[in-house]
Amino acid sequence: MYEVDERDRVVTLEGVPRSSVGAPIPLVIADELRVVLAYYMTPIGPWAGIPKIINQRESDEPIAIIRFDCDAHMFGPPNDEAFEGHPLASRGLEPYGAFRVLDSSWIRKLERMNRVHRSHRPEPFWTLQHLVFAFHDSTFECVCGSPGFEVKTAHGSMYSVLPTMIEWLFEDRRPT
Repeated sequence: MYEVDERDRVVTLEGVPRSSVGAPIPLVIADELRVVLAYYMTPIGPWAGIPKIINQRESDEPIAIIRFDCDAHMFGPPNDEAFEGHPLASRGLEPYGAFRVLDSSWIRKLERMNRVHRSHRPEPFWTLQHLVFAFHDSTFECVCGSPGFEVKTAHGSMYSVLPTMIEWLFEDRRPT
């Protein structure tokens, strides 16, 4: 994890589907250049907002699939019950949402780490963005370039979208 200073600011990330509050069951597939994140979206209709058990092999639920060209990513704690322990919680980061961190300490730390490289240039770090997806039981964070991410939606189970996620992981290395 990273430590924040007075410069980090959290804003809501636009253009991503809202995750299910009860059971988003996020799934991450990654290599060293790209990450594909999938999660169950908030359902629409009479069952919206009502927790239910989801069969990850056979369900027919709305799913968001998001592809990032990443320099770094983290996936794990905190969950919604320990979210106050996240270093950005006092800056507006909340459970069950997607956010962009402006003037990110994490990105600045990555740039400082890279200064030992004899050909280091700080400019490429200036265009990176720090994104955070806060789910019910976990949090996903990444540092990615611009435009940052692409979104697809599907219906089905996590098992059924695995081929799409794998294909998208290896498809043209940079989004258009």
